Order: sequence, then C-alpha cells, then structure tokens
Amino acid sequence: MNKPGRLKLSAPMLRRWELGLLGVLLVAALAFVVMRSGPLAPARVTVHQAESAAVSPALFGIGTVEARRAYMIGPTTAGRVLRVLVDVGAPVKAGQLLAEMDPVDIDERVAALDASIARAGSAAVAVQAQLKDALAKKELAAINARRYRNLAEQNFISAGALEAKLQEQTSADAGVSGADANLAAARQDMKRLAAERAGLRQQRDNVRLLAPADGVVISRDAEPGSTVVAGQAVLKLIEPATLWVKVRFDQGRSAGLAAGLRADIRLRSNPALPLAGQVARLEVVSDSVTEERVAQISFDTLPAGLSLGELAEVTVSLPTTAPGLVVSNASVKRQGDKTGVWLADGSGLRFAPLRLGQTGLDGRVQVLEGLQAGDPVVVYSEKELTADSRIKLVDAVAGQKP
Repeated sequence: MNKPGRLKLSAPMLRRWELGLLGVLLVAALAFVVMRSGPLAPARVTVHQAESAAVSPALFGIGTVEARRAYMIGPTTAGRVLRVLVDVGAPVKAGQLLAEMDPVDIDERVAALDASIARAGSAAVAVQAQLKDALAKKELAAINARRYRNLAEQNFISAGALEAKLQEQTSADAGVSGADANLAAARQDMKRLAAERAGLRQQRDNVRLLAPADGVVISRDAEPGSTVVAGQAVLKLIEPATLWVKVRFDQGRSAGLAAGLRADIRLRSNPALPLAGQVARLEVVSDSVTEERVAQISFDTLPAGLSLGELAEVTVSLPTTAPGLVVSNASVKRQGDKTGVWLADGSGLRFAPLRLGQTGLDGRVQVLEGLQAGDPVVVYSEKELTADSRIKLVDAVAGQKP
C-alpha cells in the first residue's frame, strides 16, 4: 500500500524527465558557447587612448629613371646619311664627330661662289679704275671751264665755245657719279656673294653631326644610306650625370612637398639598397586625370649600372608636424561619407568623425579635429563594428601587428 502524499514516478516518466533536463542543459550550453565564441559572441577589440605626439609624415611614389638633359642629333635639312661613327652605349666628348650627312653639291656650290666672288673683285677693281679716269676727266674739264670763262670775260672767245666747255664739265661730273654708283654696286655684289658663301659653308658644317656635350649614345636611329628629313634624329644622346627619377605623388597628400626635401630611393633592380637623394624640382603642371603631382628626384651619388626607364620606389620625408593628438592609422575607419574612429567609452561603441592631417611613417595619423586627449580609441577588432556591436576588451587580437 502506498504512503499518502508522495508521488511515485514510473520508470518511463522518470526517463522523460531526465532527457528533458539533459536537453535544457544542452541548449543552455549551446547558447553559452554561441554567445561567448560563436557569431553572436562579443567582438574582441584592443583600445588605445589618444595621445599627443609629433608626426613625421612622408610621401611614397613610384617613378622611372630619366635623363634631365637628352639630345636628338639630326640634320637641319633633308638628306641621306653618309656615315655613322658611333654605336649605342659609346661615350662621346663635346664636339666629337658622331655622323655625317651626304653634302651632295654643296662643295661645288661653294667653289662656284668663290669664283663669283673673285670675278666680282676683279669687276670692282675695273670700276675703281674707271672712277679714277672719270675723276681725272672731271678735273681737266673743270680747269678748261675756268680758263674759257676767263677768256670769255675778256671777249677772246665766243659764248658758244664757253658753253661747250661747261657742257664737258657737266658730262665729266656725271661720269664720276656713274663710276661711284658702279663701284658701290660691285661692292654690294661682293657682300651678297660672301653672305651666300657663308650660308653654304654653314650648311656644309651642318652635315657634320657633332656631340653638343659629353654623354652616352642611347639610340642609333638611322644607318648609312638612309634618307632622313629635317629634325629627324640619327642618334640620341644623354648626359649620364643628369639622371634622376620622375615620380608621381598623390595630390591629396602632397601638402608640404617642396624642393630640397630628402628622399629615399630604391631601384627595382636592387630594392634592398637604399639610395639617398632629394627633391630637385616640382613640375608646374600636375596630372588632373590621375590626381597626381609630378616631382623630379635627384641622386646624391649616381649608382653604377643605372639604366633609363628603370622603375624606382621613392619615399620623401616631409617636415615634422607640431605636437598634437594622433591615432593609429589602423583605427581609422569609414562610415558612409565620414572618416573617423570608434570610441569604446562607458556607454558602449560610438563613432567619432575626425578631420585628419598628415600620416607618419610609423603609422600614426595627425588628428586636427574631433578627438580629445585620453579618448579610448578602438585600434583593432576581429570583425567589422557597428554602433550595436558587443565588444570585449583584450590586449591583442589575432592577426594584429605588434
């Protein structure tokens, strides 16, 4: 007989209760695991307080090695290449004969002009003799005219005889004027011929292609027998001492870029070897399409084996900023059209829009507006954050750089 007040469970019922209790425990354990380490778990983040420091900004860009001074050696008139005396890679000296064009008939034309100048000289001598003769006749005519005038005044000769002598004097004066004009014309003709000869000699000199400066031949664009037009290059020459790197920098980060700033150059052929240089020149015209600013970086010491067109990575050190609030570049995020950082204060996560300044080589970014000293800034998080995200502060996050 069962005692009153006590409930006795059957074996099947007891089994059901045990299974239900076990199920509840499993669901609770699963919920705990999900909330602690699953997709619903709080995001682990590292926090760093905003502090004041100076930023040493830098600009990074990629450029190519070019020559500041390059020359295209070619004729001033169309012609045929007669000979080329140098090859690619040959060092040359200023004034050295590099190539020569076919002069065609220039030499014969110069000889013809020399003969014409000699003939004009002979003609000038003849005119000078004629001038002397005319002057003598003029002097004789003047003497006769004076004598006949005296005789006429004394009525020893007729008026007609005096007029004849006066006419002779006038003719003699005209002869002198004509001889002077002929002499001037002969001299002008000699000057014209001499100018034509000088021009032909200049053309003759131009067929000799000379090196304008010490340099190295980088291209041989025409061979003997080839016909080239005026201005077409037969050879290309550069001055090796003028090699520099033409680099493009982002316009948005180029504030402070100026000539004279120090630069670190690493050539693609040897990236492990840093080369010292400086900003030699800023180009006046920027690239409006790529939004880049162009600068020329010179080498302090030219490395051996430097080649034109080689790629180079250039880092320019900008002036250090005044001390101010800085944050890690890794903490800067973008929410919509705003750039800022996440703050992990007592009320949870809050996005703080910032106005940023220069970025340093150590990864720190200058904060111009939107942050106070000591604000807890989220530096790293294991997943993307929102204002409703649950977080857990840790010392380090997997994948975080030390």
